[in-house]
Amino acid sequence: MIALLVILIALAACAGWGVSVYNGLVKLRENAKNGWSQIDVQLKRRHDLIPNLVETAKGYMEHESSTLENVIKARQQAIDASKIKDKQVAENFLSSTLRSLFAVSENYPNLKADQQMRQLHEELTSTENKITFARQYYNDEVTRLNTAVQSFPDNFIANMCSFEKRDFFELGDESEKETPKVQF
Repeated sequence: MIALLVILIALAACAGWGVSVYNGLVKLRENAKNGWSQIDVQLKRRHDLIPNLVETAKGYMEHESSTLENVIKARQQAIDASKIKDKQVAENFLSSTLRSLFAVSENYPNLKADQQMRQLHEELTSTENKITFARQYYNDEVTRLNTAVQSFPDNFIANMCSFEKRDFFELGDESEKETPKVQF
């Protein structure tokens, strides 16, 4: 009788441990999803600002149509990307085209002085900062999830319940790890 009671207590302890690990993994997975959603919100804001920026610059930069077209093309690629790796590549390309737009705009003093252009630049800079913080949060949550999924003995529950590692949202180019600094 005592042996049966000990076995039942051991089984209950194992089941309790399994439920606790499972719930912890669910929480980590949901935190990572939330982190990605935060990035998506900021990327959408960035994508929404770009048409206004291009329209403002168009009037001043008639001879720089290829730069403006590249920004629009990069924006569309970023919007169309669905997987994390594809988004990374598209967003990195968008960042570089925006840098080139701001670099070219330096040659247009009237554009630099335009109130709407300055306001859009400030909003875009603020959004870039928010994207950076959202990426950091997401990558922190992915680190926690990936660690739990791979750690013994939690990895048994993770494998049985199909919890998988997630990809980090990384920048491909070292120069893109810095926020673009453009003076207007």
